[in-house]
Amino acid sequence: MATDAVTEPSDDLTRLHYVGVALAAVTGVIHLVLGAGALAANPADPLGIAFVGAAGGFAAGIVGVLRGDERRRSRVVLLGIPFTAGQVVLYVALNWPNIFGIGGVADKLVQLALLAVLFALYRRDA
Repeated sequence: MATDAVTEPSDDLTRLHYVGVALAAVTGVIHLVLGAGALAANPADPLGIAFVGAAGGFAAGIVGVLRGDERRRSRVVLLGIPFTAGQVVLYVALNWPNIFGIGGVADKLVQLALLAVLFALYRRDA
């Protein structure tokens, strides 16, 4: 018999995992909406492509946490920290000094909360 290459999810997801998934979903949807809007205006807009790519990164992280075993989840958490922190830094760098738009600030607050969850999960599992 052939073995199934898909890793079965384990039942040890905690409330903290689900909070992280929810935060990643929120910021992923925000990036998808912003990216789709930018690409509707200009299909070659590099920022629109980057937003859609970021949404895909958050979606991949969500799938990795929900479908992964403990080892895969640990990797997703570890990769999620620089991925999310990089977005916060890039937002400030690319929008300085006008960094206080309501949508950007709301998204960055979600991402900072996601970073707190990711660090908590990393410390707990380390």
